[in-house]
Amino acid sequence: MADLPIVVGITGASGSQYARRLLDVLLAADREVHVAISPSAIQVLKAEVDPTIDPKKFHPRSYASHDSDKLFVWNHQDLSAGMASGSFRTAGMVVVPCSTSTLAAIAHGQAMNLIHRAADVHLKERRKLILVPRETPLSLVTIENMAAVTRAGAVVLPAMPGFYHNPKSIDDLVDFVVGRICDQLEVENRLIHRWGSGDASSK
Repeated sequence: MADLPIVVGITGASGSQYARRLLDVLLAADREVHVAISPSAIQVLKAEVDPTIDPKKFHPRSYASHDSDKLFVWNHQDLSAGMASGSFRTAGMVVVPCSTSTLAAIAHGQAMNLIHRAADVHLKERRKLILVPRETPLSLVTIENMAAVTRAGAVVLPAMPGFYHNPKSIDDLVDFVVGRICDQLEVENRLIHRWGSGDASSK
């Protein structure tokens, strides 16, 4: 599985720092990464990370601080991309952050763009699909959609950082969530201090 690509969908929920850090960690681990980012995600990125971003000219390669020739970027409406087909083998897919509208589309099989379609492919092929919502409070509709995707085989991994590792910065909180995502993908990492471990984490 370590030689198979990983798919990352980035949608318009708060928490763009999680996606940015995940891309850096995956590329640093020399993994091939295929990315699709929605227009709403770019708007959130502009608000949370860089107010100078021009949505019309933005390219996700400028989003990741780790440059790599293993980063492949696809238009979120391009259904000709490999990730839109079950014949394109992967080690899994992450939608981070996952907006509630994206969650709803995946829960109900409404493949309206490449991110939805790729997620649907991962469910039908019984591959790892990790959805990382960052929303609070949760409506009953969202809770039921989370239950639906879980029954379908996805992992719902809310962006809820722990505090038992005594975080000293926002980066530590981001790393906690990204570390848990990498664990689900079986990507080796030392982003967090693991419970019961006597050694501090190293990044």
